Amino acid sequence: MGAADTNPLPEGVQRVARALQEKGHPHMPRMLDDAARTAQQAADQLGIAIGQIAKSIIFRRKSDDAAVLVITSGDRRVDEKKVDAIVGKTGRADADFVKSRTGFSIGGVSPVAHATPPVTLIDRELFRFEEVWAAAGHPHGVFKLRPDDLVALTGAPVADVVVAAASGAG
Repeated sequence: MGAADTNPLPEGVQRVARALQEKGHPHMPRMLDDAARTAQQAADQLGIAIGQIAKSIIFRRKSDDAAVLVITSGDRRVDEKKVDAIVGKTGRADADFVKSRTGFSIGGVSPVAHATPPVTLIDRELFRFEEVWAAAGHPHGVFKLRPDDLVALTGAPVADVVVAAASGAG
């Protein structure tokens, strides 16, 4: 077994594991051998399609400085105009904002166990897959779930929040 098996889990991963356990989620976080800071890196290590990575993108809502979490399919790009139409005008969130609001560093933002509960939206494109994987509070940490589990774990609505795929229009 590797070093990840003998070392205690990083604090962020422990927080995610507790949140998942409290909600009765059947799959606990697992640590990858290498960092998975991008959806492609995570997909390659897990041997799955990039679209099966549920990536967590944080925006900063301008009206009240709230964190807005968009959980999107790894093969899609968030359409900020669509997000803004749902939650109000947003802007980019820098690394300090992400860390202070979520408790996680960029590259390891989990959809659950945030320091401050974010406004959350779930990309409907994730429902193309039976099984997806999300970050678990650390660039090496991931956990398995179904898209429906995201709804149950976060209480967030499913929305059309991505750039249209290969439509040619827009």
